Amino acid sequence: MTEKAESQSSNTESKTYKFLGQRIPLHDGIQRLQGEMPYTGDLEFAGMLHLRLVISPHAHAKIKSIDLSNALKVPGVMGVFRAEDLPCGNKVINSRTSAVLAKKRVLFNGQPVVAVAGESIQAAEDGAEKVKVEYELLDPVIDLEKAVRPEGPVIWPEGIPDSDVDLAADHGGDQAGKQAQQGPRSNVNQGDVYERGDLEQGFRLADVIIERTYRTSFVHQSYLEPQVCVVNPEIGGRLSVYVSTQGPRSIRKEVARLMSLPLSKVNVVPMAVGGGFGGKHGLIEPLVAAVALKMRRPVRLELNRGEDFMGGMPSPACQVELKTGATSEGTFCALEARILMDNGIFASPWGNLLATLLGSTYNVPHARVEYSEVNTNKPMGGPYRAPSAPLSAYVLESNVDLMVKELELDPLEFRYHNAASTGDEMINGTHWQSVNIQACLERLKEHPLYQNNTNEENTGSGFAVGVWRCNVSPAGANCRMLEDGTMQLYLGTSDISGIHTGFAQVVAETLDLPLESIEVIQQDTQSGPIAPVSGGSMVSYSVIPAIREASEEVRERLLKLASEHFEASTKDLELHQGSIRVKGVPSQMVSLTKLVKKAESSRGGEGPVMGSGKCSLPENAPAASVHWVKVKVDPETGEVTPLHYLAIQDVGFALNPMLIEGQIHGGVVQGLGWGMREGMEFDEQGVLLNPSFMDYALFRADEIPPIEIELIEAPSPYGPYGIRGVGEPPIVPGAAALASALQNTTGVRICELPISSESLWQAMKKNDF
Repeated sequence: MTEKAESQSSNTESKTYKFLGQRIPLHDGIQRLQGEMPYTGDLEFAGMLHLRLVISPHAHAKIKSIDLSNALKVPGVMGVFRAEDLPCGNKVINSRTSAVLAKKRVLFNGQPVVAVAGESIQAAEDGAEKVKVEYELLDPVIDLEKAVRPEGPVIWPEGIPDSDVDLAADHGGDQAGKQAQQGPRSNVNQGDVYERGDLEQGFRLADVIIERTYRTSFVHQSYLEPQVCVVNPEIGGRLSVYVSTQGPRSIRKEVARLMSLPLSKVNVVPMAVGGGFGGKHGLIEPLVAAVALKMRRPVRLELNRGEDFMGGMPSPACQVELKTGATSEGTFCALEARILMDNGIFASPWGNLLATLLGSTYNVPHARVEYSEVNTNKPMGGPYRAPSAPLSAYVLESNVDLMVKELELDPLEFRYHNAASTGDEMINGTHWQSVNIQACLERLKEHPLYQNNTNEENTGSGFAVGVWRCNVSPAGANCRMLEDGTMQLYLGTSDISGIHTGFAQVVAETLDLPLESIEVIQQDTQSGPIAPVSGGSMVSYSVIPAIREASEEVRERLLKLASEHFEASTKDLELHQGSIRVKGVPSQMVSLTKLVKKAESSRGGEGPVMGSGKCSLPENAPAASVHWVKVKVDPETGEVTPLHYLAIQDVGFALNPMLIEGQIHGGVVQGLGWGMREGMEFDEQGVLLNPSFMDYALFRADEIPPIEIELIEAPSPYGPYGIRGVGEPPIVPGAAALASALQNTTGVRICELPISSESLWQAMKKNDF
């Protein structure tokens, strides 16, 4: 075990950097803390209208009539709109973003039906209250198991609209599965089966077989800033879309498609993001754009918290029937899974991701994973930080715990022996690229918290493995040095994690410039270089090669200018703290500002000192993590108190350890929330029962346990400086580790998330704890 883990860690890049790898605070941290950062909700335009929505109180109903007459009489109301009144009213509704307003039917509780535009928010709200909608209730499809029964009601009797799989691609997913073979009258819109080996033979080899059914809930991303968008129609027919978003280009594409505009007529201006976690990839922008086009005035819409909960794109729920087998020697020999993914009202491809991870985290020679993407009358399922990976970890690690307990094997050694590693085939036929689960397990085994752990009464600990494929996307970067020495870096990416600070570190390292002289400029879609969405743990991995290329072009131009100045070869020159000097002769030095001024002012000179870079890496760089948690359980109430937490993650190369640790802290807390508290609750009619932070339980800061973080630096073969994606892996093993700790404390295994105090208490009583 030790030998294998050490061999994976021995490639850690040993080069010492001046700026990279340093603990450097956020470049805009003070600005954010002092409230100086401009957010979308702060924008004001002359003549701007405010939108309010009339949303459906039902999960499924026919719209019999809509009476707008009283709303139009309200002072300050400038327009009231149904779907057919808007420029996109004739488009096929196949996603949450294209469903700007309900047409003929409402499909989930909270779906927008009417939009009211007013001179003020109050006028718009007053107008919305006067709209009268008459509904004819239809049977809602809510229960996941009932949804797949052939005799039940079908949401899309004419066939399911085609889905857009861009979101899945953004998060490392493959193309959506095969179209369902059941025909148009089915709530199963797509699915597939992955197989390898001989499943019957695999289970014949097993000395223990565990079968369980696991269920999880819809989980909201719970960002602090709700969905907000401002659209300003400009001279020449262009729409400027100001929005808090992780994916400016995907929003431009969707708005242009729905408004029947060329891409050049839609400019998305990404604003500061007040939290996203996958939930800010596009939602309300087409509706705001449609009203702005209709009214020829700037329009603003900010959802309230209830509207955001009901009408967003939360992580989907699922049901997984899992059967696993292992030998007494500790070989994971067989796995069979049937996945029902509750994707809500529209087609989504998250079951594909779940199936892939479930069948690929461990090397199981005989496996079969079947998944079905199912429609119900709930909000459309969307991405939430490593979409489907926390579900896969919870389900798979739960069964692993049960197998090793029955076989009386060491849980860490079992995982180490069976974990997937670099080059291993995944269940879908692709292969793992440089994955280091074993190195994370080795670090856990060596850690004092694991080695020296002792459990007092009603306390226990557990751990779990998590893995995330990460993604990669083409990217570009431009930079220019100004005559005062300021280095401007132009990017098209949205900063949701502080990564712009890391980008500045790359430029500083390349040019040996002080960090305060580097300005990172986030550009709009009209002027900025191509960029990936801020998701899928791919931004730094994809963009940094382009930044480095652009910076190196500037470096070569500066060295050329200095070589003319000194009449020396560029090989004899070096950059040093904002200057260029002759190697070995420190007194022979010229400032970069002098060189740039001369280049920009001399007739026939070099001109502006600029550089550009582009990159499209051939492979992704998966990231592994292992989390350990110690908990205390109150046997009288089932209340769980996390006492201590350890998070271990392979980051490839820690570009900025402080920022990475911040990402891991947040992911740990979210993972505990998935495990203990968070879940959207729907009644039998599909009405959301907890659409607010008063009712939707989140962890408070004073409830978070001490968190220790261990970073493993096993460089990826393709990533710049050997880095890997770091943003999404921290959430993956949390719920699974918590469930493991609870089993080791109480002796019971809970098969449904979240594990509430009540459900744990009931299980303990049945188990005589």
